[in-house]
Amino acid sequence: MELINHLSMGFGVAFTFTNLLYCLGGCILGTLIGVLPGIGPVATIAMLLPATYALPPVSALIMLAGIYYGAQYGGSTTAILVNLPGESSSVVTVIDGYQMARKGRAGPALAAAGLGSFFAGCVGTLILAAFAPPLTELAFKFGPAEYFSLMILGLIGAVVLASGSLLKAIGMIVLGLLLGLVGTDVNSGVARYSFDVPELTDGIGFVAIAMGVFGYGEIIANLSRPDDEREVFTAKVSGLFPTKEDFKRMIPAVLRGTALGSSLGILPGGGALLSAFAAYTIEKKTKLHPGEVPFGKGNIRGVAAPEAANNAGAQTSFIPLLTLGIPPNAVMALMVGAMTIHNIQPGPQVMTSNPELFWGLIASMWLGNAMLVVLNLPLIGMWIKLLTVPYKFLFPAIVLFCAIGVYSTNNNTWDIWMVGIFGFVGYTFFKLGCEPAPLLLGFILGPMMEENLRRSLLLSRGDWSVFVTRPISLGLLLAAALLLVIVLLPAVKAKREEAFVEVD
Repeated sequence: MELINHLSMGFGVAFTFTNLLYCLGGCILGTLIGVLPGIGPVATIAMLLPATYALPPVSALIMLAGIYYGAQYGGSTTAILVNLPGESSSVVTVIDGYQMARKGRAGPALAAAGLGSFFAGCVGTLILAAFAPPLTELAFKFGPAEYFSLMILGLIGAVVLASGSLLKAIGMIVLGLLLGLVGTDVNSGVARYSFDVPELTDGIGFVAIAMGVFGYGEIIANLSRPDDEREVFTAKVSGLFPTKEDFKRMIPAVLRGTALGSSLGILPGGGALLSAFAAYTIEKKTKLHPGEVPFGKGNIRGVAAPEAANNAGAQTSFIPLLTLGIPPNAVMALMVGAMTIHNIQPGPQVMTSNPELFWGLIASMWLGNAMLVVLNLPLIGMWIKLLTVPYKFLFPAIVLFCAIGVYSTNNNTWDIWMVGIFGFVGYTFFKLGCEPAPLLLGFILGPMMEENLRRSLLLSRGDWSVFVTRPISLGLLLAAALLLVIVLLPAVKAKREEAFVEVD
C-alpha cells in the first residue's frame, strides 16, 4: 500500500506540464544521441550539466535520465539499419539486427528492439520502485568500512565482467585509481602528483577524462579508418511488425534478457553494456528451434534479448545511485554531479529528504519508456536522414560541442587541452584493445575508497581488523574474494574468454 502511495505522489510530480516537457526533451535528445555515432550519453550529459543550473532539481534529473535510457533505444536503430552501433551497448545488436535488415526484415528487427526495450524498461523501473526502499534501509547500516568493502567488490566485479583480457582490465582500473589520486590531499592539504601545475591541484576533471577517452578517442579511431569503412548507407525498411512466429521466439528471449539486465544493472561497472553481451551469449547457448535462423545470420532473438537486457540494466543502474549514493557507471557518476549542483547529497537520505525527487524520477521513467516507443517506431525514417550527414561535417561538430561543453564546466581553457590529451589516450586504448570503462570506474571510486579507508581507520584508531569484524563489511570482502577465485579457475577463465570472443 505504501508503494502505491509513493508512486501516486511520483506520478503527480512527473505529470506536471514542465516535467513532461523535460522528459520528452530528454527522450528525443537521448534517441538522437544514440542514433548519431561517436556521441554517447556520457559526453551529452557532461555538456548539458551546466545548463541544469537554471532548472528545478526534479526537472533536471528527469531530463538527464531521459537522455540516458533514450540513448539505449536510439543506438539500436543505426545498429540494425546501417551496421553501426550508435551506443556501446548496441554493439551486440549489430550481429543479427543488420543481417535481418539485409534480408528486408529491418521492420521486425526495429519493432523487436523497441518492444523488447519498452517491456524491459517498465520491468526495470518496477524493480527500482519495489526494491529501492528496503535497500535504502540497508544503506543506513553502512559505515565507512562497509562502503570501502562495497567499492572493493565493485572494482573486482568490473575486472571479472569486463570484456577482453583480465590483465588489461586490471591495468585500466589501476590507472583509473592513480588518476583519481591527482590533486590536493583532503587530510594534509598537500598537492599530490600535480607536477607543480596549478590547474592539477584541484585534480583531473571527470568530464575531461570522459569526453576525451570516449568522445575524442572514438572520433580519432573513426578517422583512422579508410573512407569506405566509414560510409553510411540506408537499408530498405519494409513491414514494421514481427510475425506470430517471431513473437513466439522473441518473448522468452525478452524475458531472459530482462531478468539478466535487471540483476547485472545493479552491479558497479556492469549496467547496460555488460547485460547486452551476457544476454546474447546466453541466447547463443540456448538450443535453436527447428527452422530457426542461426545466430549471426539474422535471428530475431539476437536482437530482442540484448536490447531488453541493456534497457533493464539502464533502469536498475539507478538503484545503487539512489540508495547507496554509489554511481555504478559513468553516466550515473554524472547524475551525482547533477545532484550535487542542486545541493542534493546522493545516498539513502534522498528518499526521506527529497521524496518528490525520488518518486518523481521513478514515475517519469515509465512515462519516458512509453514516449520512446511512440517516438522510435514511427520516426525511423527521420533518424535515417540524420545519418546521411557526411562525416566531414559530423566530426568537427562533435569536437566543437565537446570543447564548448568541457569549457563551460569551469570556464578554463586547460580543460580543453586535457580533453585533447585524453582523446589520444583513448585512441591508444582502442589500438591496444583496452576497454576504457574500468578506467572511469577506478577514477570515480578511487577517491571515495581512499576517503572511506581513512575514515574507517580514524574511527578504529588504526585497527585494520575493523573491515573483518563488521558483518556486512566481512560479507562483501568474502564475496569479492570468491569472485576473484572463481574467475581465476582455469575452466571459468577459458569459458569467459570464449564467451567474449563469440560476441566480438
